[in-house]
Amino acid sequence: MNLAKALGKHRPRVEGDRELEILEATLAILAEAGYDRLTMDAVATRAKASKATLYRRWSSKANLVIDALTNSKEPHEFPDTGTLRGDLQAAFCGMGGLTDPTELAVFSSVITAIGRDPEFAEQFRVHFLTDKLEGSRGIWERARARGELRADVDLDLIAPALAGIVLHRVFVMGQLPDEDLITRVIDQIILPAALRPEIAAGSGIHSISKD
Repeated sequence: MNLAKALGKHRPRVEGDRELEILEATLAILAEAGYDRLTMDAVATRAKASKATLYRRWSSKANLVIDALTNSKEPHEFPDTGTLRGDLQAAFCGMGGLTDPTELAVFSSVITAIGRDPEFAEQFRVHFLTDKLEGSRGIWERARARGELRADVDLDLIAPALAGIVLHRVFVMGQLPDEDLITRVIDQIILPAALRPEIAAGSGIHSISKD
């Protein structure tokens, strides 16, 4: 047997609580310093691990950051509240949502990384963003099943609209979002464009006519 393979076969893996500590350290540095300044050395120091330990599990910084982002996803971040409005508020407000300062700091670093690191950009879209988009789309599929949506609503366009509008205000206009802003975007833009007129009227929302 090849010596390298034999050694590799018995090489200890990073797992369990130790892996979680490394991933949490990665997210902390990502939020504090950004993707460009995040290094394997910095993560190793923060997690009190050796750089060799990190490289046994992650072949690159991009792999490590994607694992950290994926690990941070909460299993119940898209709760079913019974209404589209409630679902959107629950998903986008509070911890882990668009009003979470740490989440925004991490996302800002991610935006930078997407533009500068093709490897990271590809892994982010395949391994992280896909699940996020599916979860967000699930909110809209539930609303459709409840009969809340107009028949002509294009879910591919409407599902990412709330995040797009709020993040534009964050990164272009410099306005930090709060629950009030997100609720106003939901009530004044998203729901009027999406709800059936009778549902909107019953909720006190003026729907946008398709005529």
